[in-house]
Amino acid sequence: MILINSRVKFRHLHTFVEVARQKSVVKAAEILNVSQPAVTKTIRELEEALGVAVFEREGRGIRITRYGEVFLRHAGASLTALRQGIDSVSQELFDSAPPVRVGALPTVSTRIMPRAMTLFLAEKAGGRVKIVTGDNAVLMEQLRVGDLDLVVGRLASPEKMTGLSFEHLYSEQVVFAVRAGHPLLEAGRSIFDGFPDYPVLMPTRGSIIRPSVEQFLIANGVAGLPTQVETVSDAFGRAFVRSSDAIWIISAGVVAADIEDGILATLPIDTSETRGPVGLTIGADATPSTPLSILMQTIRQAATEIMPAR
Repeated sequence: MILINSRVKFRHLHTFVEVARQKSVVKAAEILNVSQPAVTKTIRELEEALGVAVFEREGRGIRITRYGEVFLRHAGASLTALRQGIDSVSQELFDSAPPVRVGALPTVSTRIMPRAMTLFLAEKAGGRVKIVTGDNAVLMEQLRVGDLDLVVGRLASPEKMTGLSFEHLYSEQVVFAVRAGHPLLEAGRSIFDGFPDYPVLMPTRGSIIRPSVEQFLIANGVAGLPTQVETVSDAFGRAFVRSSDAIWIISAGVVAADIEDGILATLPIDTSETRGPVGLTIGADATPSTPLSILMQTIRQAATEIMPAR
């Protein structure tokens, strides 16, 4: 076993994690700035050292094996520990604290994080904070491989929560947002019957809320949407809906301020069944740094202030 472990190098871990994250040797090679054969050779060396296959072919692509899933948790944790060690040395040399890397859904970035950061900065805890926004599935994958320290978003499916820990903050539902004065806001109109007449902005297929949205539409007799645009960009969604008759299916928090300002409105549809938990997700075995612990506290406080109905 000692001999096997001694054959696994940093480049093996780094390459393996990137291929797992991209689900593609070609994409991983581009990001790592090496040739595709070099990536393939590195993965083969890793598999020889481990004695098991970590990837297998699936159609024209690849997918991670069960052994690969197990190894990914440890590989990601190892890379995270190494980065933290390098950051700690850098802190001693340059008096610069390691960054706290947070992934947040667009709704969280819009409503919760501004208040949380204000509270965090007031604590003068030091440390740099890096906030990235994106699709819940993408953020969770980045957390699993060690590229993020914390994700503030929806609770992922059980199979995606292996090795992770979730703390519930509040629940949020999906709304159907339109511009003020939209034809479907007129009294007496059948809202769902009118859906095919307008462009509909849908959450992407990889998003956490997509299945509940599809189930909701089917349950209400909407079997298909002729003009459908998939997006996770709140900037695009907001601009497009304000300048057209499009219907935007989005988490309530993303458009809350626009609705309060009267710029957008929600169609009178009961979407309570789409409610889902939003909270903090970290590695189950992670030990948060002091800045991360304080930031988590301020996120909890901001969620309590802004979303009191938990």
